[in-house]
Order: sequence, then structure tokens, then C-alpha cells
Amino acid sequence: MTVRLTVAQAVVRFLEQQYVERDGRQNAFFAGCWGIFGHGNVAGVGQALLEREVAERERAVATDKPGLRYHQARNEQAMVHAAVGYARMRNRMATFACSSSVGPGATNMVTGAALATVNRLPVLLLPGDVFATRVANPVLQELEDPTSLDVSANDVFKPVSRYWDRINRPEQLPAALLAAMRVLTDPAETGAVTLALPQDVQAEAHDWPDDLFARRVWHVARQPAEEAALARALDVVRASRRPLIVAGGGVVYAEATDALLGFVEQTGIPVAETQAGKGSLVYDHPQSVGAIGSTGTSAANRLAAEADVVIGIGTRYSDFTTASRTVFANPGVRFVNLNVASFDAHKLSATALVADARAGIEQLAAGLDGWSVDPSYAEQASTLAQQWDETVQQAYGAGHRPLPSQSEVIGVVNRLSRPRDVVVCAAGSMPGDLHKLWRTRDPKGYHVEYGFSCMGYEIAGGLGVKMAVEQTGDDRDVFVLVGDGSYLMMAQELVTAVAEGIKLIVVLVQNHGFASIGALSESLGSQRFGTAYRYRTASGLDGDVLPVDLAANAASLGAEVIRADDLAGFEKAVVAAQESVTTTVIQVETDPLVPAPDSPAWWDVPVAEVSTLQSTQTARTAYLAAKETQRPHLKPPPDGEALRHTHSEPEEEGP
Repeated sequence: MTVRLTVAQAVVRFLEQQYVERDGRQNAFFAGCWGIFGHGNVAGVGQALLEREVAERERAVATDKPGLRYHQARNEQAMVHAAVGYARMRNRMATFACSSSVGPGATNMVTGAALATVNRLPVLLLPGDVFATRVANPVLQELEDPTSLDVSANDVFKPVSRYWDRINRPEQLPAALLAAMRVLTDPAETGAVTLALPQDVQAEAHDWPDDLFARRVWHVARQPAEEAALARALDVVRASRRPLIVAGGGVVYAEATDALLGFVEQTGIPVAETQAGKGSLVYDHPQSVGAIGSTGTSAANRLAAEADVVIGIGTRYSDFTTASRTVFANPGVRFVNLNVASFDAHKLSATALVADARAGIEQLAAGLDGWSVDPSYAEQASTLAQQWDETVQQAYGAGHRPLPSQSEVIGVVNRLSRPRDVVVCAAGSMPGDLHKLWRTRDPKGYHVEYGFSCMGYEIAGGLGVKMAVEQTGDDRDVFVLVGDGSYLMMAQELVTAVAEGIKLIVVLVQNHGFASIGALSESLGSQRFGTAYRYRTASGLDGDVLPVDLAANAASLGAEVIRADDLAGFEKAVVAAQESVTTTVIQVETDPLVPAPDSPAWWDVPVAEVSTLQSTQTARTAYLAAKETQRPHLKPPPDGEALRHTHSEPEEEGP
């Protein structure tokens, strides 16, 4: 049997029937479709979504799965961010599709695609494309390539997509849809998937087999580690004296936090966390030493410097995690990497365990039954963690005047938020401060996009997070923490939050410029050049502060707005926002020159090799000294025999 539908109608009907299952729990994979319509998709995907909504209204009968719901965005990049925020909150087990018009509408999504792929989070992009028939080329907004008429602006999605295809004929659609779903639901391969849809093909009718639209369940397996690899890894860990776990986002996405807790309490191994992995262990657990790397705590980085074995679980080891390969300073350090992706598991010359995080942790726990670290080492980790928590408390209550510090603002939100509430951030100085200072109490309570660290992600990403919270019936407030620089990049999804009736609590930190790059610029000898929002004078952009009123802007977009003049006023504003039922923006001004507490860790940002500026020359000298501490981590993973020989106890000498 066949059914006659347009290509766009077939896409919508197919997406409605895709389900995913893990651990016996099954759910629809697509929560809906974001879209901004133009000539490249209004008569294709737009018409198909309308037709499904009309059918749902006319049916007027409750179903277990309504049609693919349409959500209107205000910016194409932002709707991808919202889909990614949703996917991350759902641990990659659900996402959205995103439809755009041809040309600028499509290319606006490229940044979102890169963000999704870098962070290993699924999103389906359906950009409109030029005519497959080429009967009227060049069409409005077409990018003409004189070397090939087969090239369009959508080709720029290729390097930032995990799967890319262009549907030039209806017959190509089924294979492309199945390939797209394979990638989207594979934890090791997932990221942005792009199916470019020429506008004439979207509207073309075809007779489709009924089987294409049958309910299809994609099973996400918990792949165990191969036994020989597990044996090698166990040998490495058993021979260690100062092991350290680095927990990444894979721990959270695999819902492996309980398994990690049991493993830690069994072995006593301390746990440091990446940005995506923060929340893998509650902040006040004795073996939780907090953030690691360039934005790490003194506790985590001290242990990392002395660790003889690093067990990376679900981490891709970004330069911030490794402090540009300086934080793991033990000359004999070895790595055991547990990761569902072979690409990440083999980094840093590691003994690789290619496996699901939860399954792999359980295997390690079983293999290390009866083994634990020396109690003195476990006690040292707990002591260091407690010392850092005291530092955090001091930062929360520092009492800076006349303007509070950013650390104090974070402290107020952390204290007044509930344990299961979510903090969302992405770029500027805030992510680093949150990584070090936020006391995470729930595995899904911390959501900082730091793979791409995309300015403008915060409000759109927070919107996706809150949609996931509401659709799963969870009781969580979502706090979006955003600086003025990032707010100015993309604030318009406040309108979407208002239109959808979705409540966000947006903390808008006004510090009149790019605080994080200002501090970085100063450390590199560039004197905060180009990082402050000021009037232009004869000597440059160094005049008075601009009279920009971001609170008024937020109010004009439909949000409730509270202006907090000091820290006491900010506390009252947070309480009022919690009691409100609508999106509320709280503006608070902070002093950008008051830094958060730090630990000695480095980030490799090259300094000009030659300069007439003394500040740059001084920074270059410091840079070269730091480069001396970088390590290639090329030591090959040992085989079992070599490892046992290396760590064997010395024989007693005879009389």
C-alpha cells in the first residue's frame, strides 16, 4: 500500500513516528519542529506542519502522541540553540527539528549546527534549498558558484554536521531519513544532522510505501567494554596510588551518576568535573573535588598535578579541562578513558574502554571489588575539597561595595534556588566563575554550554531547557545567567518565551563590556583593548559608559523586569521572580574588575612574539615560561605484564 504526499508532508509524518528506547523506557524522539518561514520552506515544510495541526484540531480526540507541534522562533540560530538545550536536558533521548528558508535563513543555523556537533548533542536541521530543477536560477538569495551549479549555501553545513544530505529527488528521501535517525540516536555519532530540502522538491508529490510511516523504535544500547580492554584498564587502576576521576558530560547523558557514586564510595577515588560533567557527584560529597582545569578549583588541580592515573569518564578532554595539557603534571601519569566514542576514548595515549558510561563504571566496580585507595589519600582529597568550599563561601559573602562582585550574585542565586533548579549559561566570565563556584546539588541542575561557548546561547538554550522540564512534568525553575555582552548578541527569544507561556528567570549582569575577554586581554598584554562599551573619543573607544538600558529592552520584548540596585535588592528580586508565573528579567550591575577566586592553572592563548608594548613583552615572557610546562602525553598504554613488572614490590635482600 502507498500514500500520496508531498516530500515535506512525508518528512513530517515520518518524524512523528520515530521513538527511542533505553533501559525499557520509550518516548517520542521529536518534541516538535521549530521554524521560521520564507520562500524556501513556507509552501513545503510550513504547509505540511499546518496540515498536521489542522488535522489534530479537527480530530479533537486525545492521542498518546499528537502531531509534530510547530514552534515559532525569532532567530534561526536561536531555534537550534533551543533544540540543543532541550536535547541536553533530555540526556540526548529527545530533540527538535528546525526548519528554515533558503539563503540567510539557512546559514543563520550554521552556528547552532556547530554548537550541537561540538557538544555531541542531536538536532535535525531542515534548511530550504534552491530549486533542484534549476528552472529559474538564480533564485532570490541563491549563492552562485561558477565552478558548480550543484553548490548552494547549504554546503557550508557539511563540516559542522555529523550527517549531511541533499534531497534532489523524492526517491532519495527514505534512505536519507533512516540514515539521519541512525546518527541522531547513536550516542557515539550524534550531533547536528542536516537534510537540505530544495524548495521545489519539498512541494513535489510522491507515492510512499506505508512502511515508511510505521512506528519505528530506535534502541540505545548500553555497550559494555571489551573484556581484554577492561583487564588492561583494571591493571592500570590497581597499580595506581593517586588516581583521579575526571567526570565529563557522558556521565550525565548516560544517567550514570548513581553508578559513579557507588564506584567512588567503593574505591575512594576522588572526582573532578568538566563543565558538561558538573553535577556528576553532588558538591558536598567527601570525594567531590569540583571543577578541573583552567577554570578549576585548587582541590581538583592539586590532585590532578600529582595523579599517577587519570580515569576520564565521558570527557573529550578540551583544552580547558587539561589546562592546555599542563594540569596533569606527574611525569609518569597514565590515562584510562571510558567513553562511548572511540575517538574520545583513545585521547592522551590512554588505555581505552569504548563503552557506555554506566555499563563501563559497573564493570570497573566489579573488577575492583576489594580494592580502594589508601585512606590518607581519600582524606587529603576531602580536606582539599573542604578548603575550597570555604573559599567559595568567602566569595559568596565578600561584601564588595558600591557594586557587588559577580561571585556574590552567583552566591545569591545558588542560595535561593532549590536543589533541582537549573542554572544556564554559555559565554563570558560567568561560565568560569560558575564552574568553580556553583554548588551543584542535582545531575541536571547545571547547564553551561562550554563546548562552543556561544555568546547568545543563554536565553534560547534556557528556553529549550524549560520546555524539557515542562514536557516531562518536572518541577524546576530555570535560571539563565547572562552578561550584557551575550545578551546583546541574542535576546529576542524572550519574545518566544512570552508567546509560549514559558517562565524563565533571567539574571542579566550589566558590567558594560566583555568582562572575560577584558581580563584575558590584560593578562596577554593587550590592555583590555576593545572590550569595554564606551563612547568614542579622539583617542578611541575610551569615553564614558554608554547609556544603554537593557532592562528597558527586555521590557519591550514582553518580559517582566526588575532592576536591582544592590545585593539586597537583588535578593528580593530573585524571590519575586520565583513567585512570578511569567518570564522575569533581573538586571544587576556588578564590578567587572573584581575577580572570582582562582587556582593556578593555565590556558594556552598565544602572545605576540614581537611588540613595541612593554605590557605585551612582559606577557610573552610569562607565556613562554608556561609553555615549558605543557606535556604531549604520548606515553603508550602499557600491556598487563609490563605494568605488573613496573609496579612490583622490591624483593627483600638476603642476609
